[in-house]
Amino acid sequence: MGDSKDEDEKFQEELIGLDPQDPETKAFADHLDRMQRQRPGYTVEGYLDGVRDFADSANRTTGHQRLVAVIVVGLMLLGVLLTIWFALGDIVTIIF
Repeated sequence: MGDSKDEDEKFQEELIGLDPQDPETKAFADHLDRMQRQRPGYTVEGYLDGVRDFADSANRTTGHQRLVAVIVVGLMLLGVLLTIWFALGDIVTIIF
């Protein structure tokens, strides 16, 4: 993500009075970093950053939220597979 020194300086006001070595404080600083991160809009890099954030969030969750994330990913993969299947069927029909 970034250097811990940069994160400490960036979120110094939000983290006043908290132990910088505490894992919960580090997690909160990471959360603040994700919330304030600027992504390029409408670019491949911006979309891939969004996918990475979704995957990281899905890996941190448990229970029903993780199940919903797995179902969403499964439906997206099913859509891609069906699109490829129908495209290949059209290509085979055109060629033969």
